[in-house]
Amino acid sequence: MSEPDLPNELKRRKSAFVESVAVESDIWIFAYGSLMWNPGFAYAESRPALLHGWHRAFCVYSHRYRGTPDKPGLVLGLDRGGSCRGLVYRVERARARETLAYLWDREMVLGVYRPRLLHPLCPGGRIASHAFTVDRTHRQYAGGLRSREMARLIRQGVGKGGPNRDYLANTVRHLDLLGITDGPIHQLLSLVETGR
Repeated sequence: MSEPDLPNELKRRKSAFVESVAVESDIWIFAYGSLMWNPGFAYAESRPALLHGWHRAFCVYSHRYRGTPDKPGLVLGLDRGGSCRGLVYRVERARARETLAYLWDREMVLGVYRPRLLHPLCPGGRIASHAFTVDRTHRQYAGGLRSREMARLIRQGVGKGGPNRDYLANTVRHLDLLGITDGPIHQLLSLVETGR
């Protein structure tokens, strides 16, 4: 697909995604990053959740929000492997489609994520939850970088959302407030701050 076709293709995919979700009852959304502290949609309930088979990582090159094409930064993605502590939100049926449309617009600007139905473990059992996972075939996928390279990119990245290091520090601060320890993310902040 050529670049000029991307906006129209994403619009078509958004419509297909929103219409494909069977909204026969309330839906659940899995949050692993900024959605945990800034969901941007109305929800009826939230619960802590543990997702196996996926982990939170700075694995997406940012060319706009926290970097530029010449000096990219890194932002979070939900990547395969490991596990991830986060939250699930229950959205009432009447708001389900508008919430999914909002999340598509928020997460799919450049098509670097893929919507999936995952099954995190929550108090009371597993809950089928919508999530946006990183697309490993996308040109902005940055998985597998060494910690020092990640720290270098985060130190250099500045975009329309501000310095990349602020995004990382804000992520760690909110994870701490939620009582979620994420060793690799906390270690990355330490590496960025020490400048090594």
